Amino acid sequence: MFGFLKKKSPLEKLTKEYQSLMEEAFRLSKTDRKSSDQKYAEAEEIQKKIEALKS
Repeated sequence: MFGFLKKKSPLEKLTKEYQSLMEEAFRLSKTDRKSSDQKYAEAEEIQKKIEALKS
């Protein structure tokens, strides 16, 4: 009923951040490859943190 009051776990926060970075990297890949590569690298770092939390 009050799901919007529930706090997100660190895993959920990292997953959402990862998804937004990947979307932005894809969007930038059409115009600015260097920025796209930077966003992709940031997303990979977050992916490593996600894998560490899962194990």
